[in-house]
Amino acid sequence: MSKQALQYLSENREHLLDRLHTFLSIPSVSTDSVHKKDIKAAADYLESYLNEIGFDRSEQQDTGGHPLVYAEYNQAGPDAPTVLFYGHYDVQPVDPIEQWKSDPFKPENRNGRLYARGSSDDKGQVFMHLAVFEAYMKTEGKLPINVKVCIEGEEEIGSENLYKVLHDKKEQFDADFAVISDSGMVAENQPTILYGLKGFTGIEINVTGPDHDLHSGMYGGAVRNPIMALNHILASMKNEDEVVTVQGFYDSVEPLSENERELIKNVQGENYEESTGVRQTVSEKGYSAKEHTMARPTFEINGMYGGYQGEGTKTIIPSTATAKITCRLVPGQEPQHIQELLEDHVYQAAPSGVTVDVKKEKLSAKAYKVEPNHSLIKKAAESYTKAFGKETVYVRMGGSIPVVEWIEDIYNMPIILLGFGTPDDRLHSPNESFPLDSFDKGMETLVHYWENVK
Repeated sequence: MSKQALQYLSENREHLLDRLHTFLSIPSVSTDSVHKKDIKAAADYLESYLNEIGFDRSEQQDTGGHPLVYAEYNQAGPDAPTVLFYGHYDVQPVDPIEQWKSDPFKPENRNGRLYARGSSDDKGQVFMHLAVFEAYMKTEGKLPINVKVCIEGEEEIGSENLYKVLHDKKEQFDADFAVISDSGMVAENQPTILYGLKGFTGIEINVTGPDHDLHSGMYGGAVRNPIMALNHILASMKNEDEVVTVQGFYDSVEPLSENERELIKNVQGENYEESTGVRQTVSEKGYSAKEHTMARPTFEINGMYGGYQGEGTKTIIPSTATAKITCRLVPGQEPQHIQELLEDHVYQAAPSGVTVDVKKEKLSAKAYKVEPNHSLIKKAAESYTKAFGKETVYVRMGGSIPVVEWIEDIYNMPIILLGFGTPDDRLHSPNESFPLDSFDKGMETLVHYWENVK
């Protein structure tokens, strides 16, 4: 074990936090063209830091959009494994700014947490890896493994150019396995192995009736109401037992094994009633809320609109109604096939008197899962436990990370999700923060892991 690297991280903690503050101070909001110069500044910061650390090659690569920062280190020798480390330097917008207790781009350490946009997602977690690489190079003059770094600037806008880059430069990014730190733990100071992610797909349903809004007294009873028609369609797609009633939806779903059900049962995660404010949880019949969230497919209406939205009453039959639907998928479900099943159901369920149109969501992703007993997973769990002093739990997550599917699809390599965020980090919301304890123990985890896999 590299005691020197650990000692360096401890003795230089304030220096490293200052560097992280500098990184977080750059408002690299990828969705807003106003911040184009800031995106470039963040990429410049990373390129400079990787060069300073001592990587053999560090550069910005054109993607057709925001630049990708690439670096490689090949001095660990031919017998050492090569890891592809992925992260992103772009961040979400800060709106609503008035709800922040401090400037989102002036980092503050308060009550054991670091407050800033990007502190958890994903600049803070990216920086931890770079700090560990710095610790090794400053103390031992080398890294224990060969490393390829891929840090993009478009994750928060769908990584729209990344797949083509990874596909077209397959040899450049190829490695023995990948590590991603863009996720979290089930609770603060509870080391967590994330061994599965859900896939994602969606549709938009548009229902059109009359060619303009109508007086409900003059036309009610003669013209189908598009909002009522839309609700008829939606009500036919999932029942009161939280079971999706779209024909074929579950046909390819991999069953949840008894071993996995036991792993999920052992997770002492958040209390949904407390964290969400609901009176009780609901889940698919035959499954617990944790099982449904982590490992069963879901169907959700994300938004509905149509008709009068203002104060008071406007007695109309609206001309149109719209619903946006997304599904989180599990292994065995193909996003495009699920879209087709949803589309077929909508058209079959549509009542007479209205016209229905279905638009398919362009951004989709397949589910990902690695076996919990994989050697790289076991070594990650051991590393977490050493650093945090608690037994590591194993979970699958209801969220989706498209780059995971792409790396698996293109390279067919194991992907290890080493996340250090917590449920209290307020990702994408005002007052995003990251526990300083996770910062310290997370870096220690990484040192243990690189020693374990070398």
